[in-house]
Amino acid sequence: MKYSIQGDTLPVVVCELDAGEKIITEGGGMAWMSPNMKMETTGGGIGKMFGRALSGDTLFQNIYTAERTNGMISIASSFPGSIKAFEITPGNEIILQKSAFLASEAGVELSMHFRKKLGSGLFGGEGFIMQKFEGEGVLFVELDGSTVEYELQAGEQLVLDTGHLAIMDGTCSMDIQTVKGAKNIFFGGEGLFNTI
Repeated sequence: MKYSIQGDTLPVVVCELDAGEKIITEGGGMAWMSPNMKMETTGGGIGKMFGRALSGDTLFQNIYTAERTNGMISIASSFPGSIKAFEITPGNEIILQKSAFLASEAGVELSMHFRKKLGSGLFGGEGFIMQKFEGEGVLFVELDGSTVEYELQAGEQLVLDTGHLAIMDGTCSMDIQTVKGAKNIFFGGEGLFNTI
């Protein structure tokens, strides 16, 4: 599959598929496509549907297949922001904020990522359940607003305002820390907790 991400405020990813190649999208994601693209809506079973719903995704997904010849499909972001592409490989999972999934190749699997720590689930800004992607293939995610990427070394930490984490790889962990000082808590505008 070849792809290009186009547009600024409301971007789209335009994918060129070989004959027989498939792409999975969230419900309602397709913007335009060539006439030979066949759509099939699937839930994937009650367990997968339940997991997608809890992680902020739609119950059903659409699988588009290029029939007979090469095909083209574009998938649009549903809000202002950016679209990012990630190459998922075995053993290298990615964890995303809720509702970030836009589309992927058929070899990428979506599941729930359940945060076990009570504090980070309640006060970390992302809730207890996030989206986890593993398998093999290209994953497209939609993120609201602009993004800044950091690559942390082993043991390195970054302090974030709650709700500002969009993506992390499976080797990262997330927790919370209390903002120090009553004046900082009540008048600093950053709230009671930060995410680390």
